[in-house]
Amino acid sequence: MAADPRRATAADVPALAGTLARAFADDPIARWSCRPDRLRLRMLERFYAIRLRQVLRHDEVWVDPSLAGGALWLPPEEWRTSAVEDAQLARALLHPRLLPRVPLVVHGFTGIERRHPPAPPHWYLAVLGTDPDAQGRGIGSALLRAVLDRCDADGVGAYLESSKERNVDFYARHGFRVSEVVTLPRGPRAWLMWREPR
Repeated sequence: MAADPRRATAADVPALAGTLARAFADDPIARWSCRPDRLRLRMLERFYAIRLRQVLRHDEVWVDPSLAGGALWLPPEEWRTSAVEDAQLARALLHPRLLPRVPLVVHGFTGIERRHPPAPPHWYLAVLGTDPDAQGRGIGSALLRAVLDRCDADGVGAYLESSKERNVDFYARHGFRVSEVVTLPRGPRAWLMWREPR
């Protein structure tokens, strides 16, 4: 059984960015965004270091005590990224070999964000990842429960996007249901999932 998660701090960012990069190195959307395998891990580490710093201000980044997994939750009405945040995240893709793909990737992510339900108010699970060497130990479930228990207590829904079909069943066990399946331009699918409070 996984240990109880705790809230992340700024000191956790470097290690947690590495954990999330490893967790998503084989992710279909990460592979679509960054084709060269050698660049992908570096790109993902930069991306998650930036995203973690953005989400930490909400105090809802939850980590396994060993930093083998992390969840980036955004509270109701706070899920939209600003133009400044989008520009910061785009910097993670700034590499000469990736530049030709940037318009396609931005178009794909914009399409997913447009489908994000504006109402009712809900928690948004922006990222959930566990180091591949630690998967199957209940870390992801513990990180979900950190906020889903509050969703249930407060009568608030939750939303996520899954880029791996095999994870759909995992999320379904926690009450999420597929609301839409989206195919990215010349790319993989994403499963948009909603959870009603229990």
